[in-house]
Amino acid sequence: MKIANILPLAALSTAFVLPEQQLFSELAVESHRSADSTFDKLPSKDQVLDQIEHSVSKLGDKLDKVIKCSKHALDSAIDYAAETGSDVSKKIQNTGFEASSWMHSTAHLGLNGHHDAPNQTIYQLISTSKYTTKLAAAINEYPDLVVLLNGTIANYTVFAPIDSAFEKIPDKAPKPSKEFLKNILLYHVSPEFYPAGKVLVTHTVPTALTVDTVGIGPQRVSTNIGLRGLTVNFYARIIAIDIFGTNGVIHGIDSLLVPPPNAMDIIQFLPGEFSTLELGLTKTGLLPQLNDTSTHIGGTVFAPSNFAFQKLGPKINGFLFSSYGQKYLKALLEYHVVANRTLYSDAYYAVDSVDNKDIPKGTFQIDLPTLLEGKSLNVNVARFGRLIIIRINGFSQVTVEDGIAADGVIQVVSDVLIPPKRIDRMEQHYHGEELTVEDLKERLEPMLENVEL
Repeated sequence: MKIANILPLAALSTAFVLPEQQLFSELAVESHRSADSTFDKLPSKDQVLDQIEHSVSKLGDKLDKVIKCSKHALDSAIDYAAETGSDVSKKIQNTGFEASSWMHSTAHLGLNGHHDAPNQTIYQLISTSKYTTKLAAAINEYPDLVVLLNGTIANYTVFAPIDSAFEKIPDKAPKPSKEFLKNILLYHVSPEFYPAGKVLVTHTVPTALTVDTVGIGPQRVSTNIGLRGLTVNFYARIIAIDIFGTNGVIHGIDSLLVPPPNAMDIIQFLPGEFSTLELGLTKTGLLPQLNDTSTHIGGTVFAPSNFAFQKLGPKINGFLFSSYGQKYLKALLEYHVVANRTLYSDAYYAVDSVDNKDIPKGTFQIDLPTLLEGKSLNVNVARFGRLIIIRINGFSQVTVEDGIAADGVIQVVSDVLIPPKRIDRMEQHYHGEELTVEDLKERLEPMLENVEL
């Protein structure tokens, strides 16, 4: 038992009156008294001390339980995770296999520290927790956010960075503008209800941050399961789950969520994965064009990795990246970009649509027009809980879903997407067969007249 919990018991112990040492000595020499003497029935000194110690220990255990039960719900959840080193993602998985289990997830997890109905709002939980003092201070700078998180017009979800998350900000980092800081805070809030079990079967979560560049829908965060457990946007680890308030739920995270940069910036930040793609976009002039958000509202980039280009072989790569093959390269890369339509693995935004929509469970098929004039990608999404398989043109598969960008989303593909060729008025799609330079030229030449360098 912690010393802080023992101190209140010190005064209580003085209520016990111990017999004097002399009395015990006198009792010891009274052996001539009869066995049924009253003094013979008295407990020994050691027995009295043992009894006192047992009573104090029992009372201390009860006091510990009272203290734990009365702790702040958010504090309890984070304390529990820290003390047990619990694997949050494993605990969530226990609740994720049944379709309706997310509605009752807290009953199985025991992470929120209490099972009674919540009596505090999301804002009250954050503002009174010892672990979210910096988050609370930031929210307090914006009265409308305080009203929002105290309100009951929605059941909110907040991915709440604990105080240590703010310590990761470099000391010499420039102070962000008030508007940017507010956008960061809004990016941690979802206007929809996502308890732990629902997070598990969801790849992206809509936030309260609305930006013009992503289209008609809100900016989203992605959820991922990997070696670090359950994370948000691949880097912020969820360390506590299902802290319920009267108007929503909080999940604790160990890093700040920062609104993402544009898709082209992300590709440039990851040369280990996309250096070949970046080189091609730069040589063809597509990089600055695609980075100009005035040319599109939202979009989807099907990004081939370096390995995907390697699979084409040295002859095709040599041709594409030569001065002679530059037009072919541009046409090929345009075939990987969809403007004004943002296809996440579980949601779809289109500028020409009345509203955005979730991708239903089961199978979903859509044709997406690319920048290569007259050519579309046939995309099939098979969605069963967290398991999602996305195939393009029936062959190439998305290997890393939902690279969230400020102006859309990046879907990493296993192969370079090759346009179909027309045979007897029928389009024949590429399905991984051996490809020669001449075959590639034959597929791309009909589209070159509209390609400008």
